[in-house]
Amino acid sequence: MPTVSVKRDLLFQALGKKYTDEEFDELCFEFGLELDEITSEKDIISREQGDVRAAGASDVVLYKIDVPANRYDLLCLEGLVRGLQVFKQKIEAPYYRRVGATDGKPQRFIITQETAVLRPHAVAAVLRNITFTQERYDSFIELQEKLHQNICRKRSLVAIGTHDLDTISGPFTYTAKAPDDICFKPLNQKEESTATELMRLYKNDSHLRHYLHIIEDEPHYPIIYDSNGVVLSMPPIINGDHSKISLKTKNVFIECTATDLTKAKIVLDMMVTMFSEYCAKPFTVEEVEVVCPDGSTCLYPDLAYRKELISGDTINQKVGIKESAESLARLLTRMCLKAEVTGKADEIEVEIPPTRSDVIHACDIMEDAAMAYGFNNIARTKPKTYTIANQLPLNKLSELLRLELAAAGFTEALTFALCSQEDIADKLGKKISDSRAVHISNPKTAEFQVARTTLLPGLLKTLAANRKLPLPLKLFEISDVVLKDDTTGMCMYVGARNNRRLCAVFYNKIPGFEVIHGLLDRVMQLLDVKPSRDQGYYIQAASDSIFFPGRCAEIISHGKSVGCLGVLHPDVINRFELTMPCSALDLDIEPFL
Repeated sequence: MPTVSVKRDLLFQALGKKYTDEEFDELCFEFGLELDEITSEKDIISREQGDVRAAGASDVVLYKIDVPANRYDLLCLEGLVRGLQVFKQKIEAPYYRRVGATDGKPQRFIITQETAVLRPHAVAAVLRNITFTQERYDSFIELQEKLHQNICRKRSLVAIGTHDLDTISGPFTYTAKAPDDICFKPLNQKEESTATELMRLYKNDSHLRHYLHIIEDEPHYPIIYDSNGVVLSMPPIINGDHSKISLKTKNVFIECTATDLTKAKIVLDMMVTMFSEYCAKPFTVEEVEVVCPDGSTCLYPDLAYRKELISGDTINQKVGIKESAESLARLLTRMCLKAEVTGKADEIEVEIPPTRSDVIHACDIMEDAAMAYGFNNIARTKPKTYTIANQLPLNKLSELLRLELAAAGFTEALTFALCSQEDIADKLGKKISDSRAVHISNPKTAEFQVARTTLLPGLLKTLAANRKLPLPLKLFEISDVVLKDDTTGMCMYVGARNNRRLCAVFYNKIPGFEVIHGLLDRVMQLLDVKPSRDQGYYIQAASDSIFFPGRCAEIISHGKSVGCLGVLHPDVINRFELTMPCSALDLDIEPFL
């Protein structure tokens, strides 16, 4: 969870009321937050760097508040105060508006085709006639950093640039150029440098070095110019010094470049809604016209409101309360979700503001209703259906077998349920078309193309990764494989089923078939299956491309084949980069339940 640090006195001043630490802790709990720590800048420095470094640091009391990761609107003092005041019904949730430029000509932000392979999306907006104080300015910068670390995924998805609009002139151009062709004076530097020189310079910067990898290997770097060729920023690394904002800034141009347009819209909405209250016309944001490479245009910020319908009975049932639709509407309104009863039965119309991008489903609305009602106020009830929890028989059997195999000297491995087609086909001497493998439609990597149909490849890969350990290596795994099956039960709808299997391998200078055979006998003894051709188990010669010819056996139990064991074929061993003989056991344990 992100942690927001706010000055206690500044917070109480904005809330219009002083609280004791205990009272504010209780308020945070009611609102779904947690007061994590009460400290000061001096205490923090003293704890991290020692008392000597802490001398002269501020003693101002800081509240560190844990905020849910998806509540981007609570990552700064402004949003936190606004949310708490609406919750305490001291103010109504503001309505955010996008307005046109005073001269009728909006600023234009032009995206060129060159950005397509880097960061193809961009959005922008203007905060007009804003008034900064030192506290507001610090909060503005801190919110940028919080968003960069949170929804922006350390600037890899979205990078925010803020500029003093009075020092630059539009239209602005977002393009990409070779590093040596980019030259500008970066933020807080004294001289101009090329992008290549800046990348070398920031290699040792404790803050910016973490973002260099995003573009440093690219042949071209993204860059934003104004109409006079002044560099605004080189996203996602650094802004230009020419357009940096200060306490005297009156008009702020905000641009967000991104690889994900949805995230960029959310980030821009958060930046402008949180600080538009300081504009001459509170809660208004001046639009910017963004021109896409194909010539189409869009106006930003979105500031989109949407409405959802939900029944009061649904909320009551899911939360476990009994409130009227009117009461539930009032509870939701306290959570900045303006709600009204439609008059159709107990139907409630809920308006989702642009600050609440976390509300994506009806269950999010129910959660807010429960929060406003108070989790502690929900009456405890006994479940209508009495059940006694118990372990699934298959899992219980698996756990018992794991303990016994470990006692037999085998080490348990836990391998990936997904693997490559090569692992379950080519390396085992089989054709992928003959397998019952479930294929991933859009695999992100060649290592995870299909669901495994056998546990053997995972164990062999584990052996290959641990070849330097002393011999012999004895491994086992009891897990599920996935097989295509549309014959019975739920498989008719899913098209596949899980199958619990046991697999063990013995890797040494000698094949060790007798070790694996002995392990099979021990497992059957534990399962209370006698060695018998009629009502027990036995092994019979078989042929399989995985095993060495004449060194493979099929396991028959109660007249059905339940697995196989044998010495692996040298070709299979070589394909998994192993050099010693190996024997293996593969057993289906579901028939023994």
